[in-house]
Amino acid sequence: MSEPESATAPAPAAPPSRVPWPPIVLLAVIAAAVVLARLYPLAWPGLDDLSARIVGLSIGAGGIILAGWAGWTLHRAGTTIRPHRAADVLVTTGPFARLRNPIYVADVMLLLGAAELTKNIWFVLAAALFGLLVNFLAILPEERHLEARFGDVYRDYKSRSRRWL
Repeated sequence: MSEPESATAPAPAAPPSRVPWPPIVLLAVIAAAVVLARLYPLAWPGLDDLSARIVGLSIGAGGIILAGWAGWTLHRAGTTIRPHRAADVLVTTGPFARLRNPIYVADVMLLLGAAELTKNIWFVLAAALFGLLVNFLAILPEERHLEARFGDVYRDYKSRSRRWL
C-alpha cells in the first residue's frame, strides 16, 4: 500500500507568522501550571489507582510518540517543523493523513500526561488554554498560509482531514 505523495509548493509564499507561537505558548502554560500549583494547590480530582495512572501516562506517552512521528514525517518530506516558517510542501502522509495538526495534538496529550504524572490539575487547565491559544495564534494563520500556497490541493486535504481529533 503506497502513501499519497506530498504536494510541492507552486510558488513562494509569506510565512504564516513572524513569531513561533506554539513553543512559546507551550512553555508559558507549563510555567503557569507549575507556578499556580505552588501558589494555589488544588486537590487532584481523579482516582489515584493503577488503571487511572496507566491511562494518564499512556496519553502522555502517546503524545511523545505522535510528536516524534510527525516531526520525522515533516523531516522526511523536506519541509520545516518550525511553525513560523513557510511550508515547502504540503505533507499529507503519516499522522498528517488524518490530522492537520498532530504536533499540537501531541502537545495537549503531553500536558495531560504531565497532569497525571504530577497530579497537578493546573496542567489539565493548561492543556485547554494551550489548545485555545494555539488555535488562534498558529492554526488559523497556518491554514490561511497553506490555502494561499497550495490552493485547491490544500482545500481538498482540509476536507478529508481533521484540525484536532
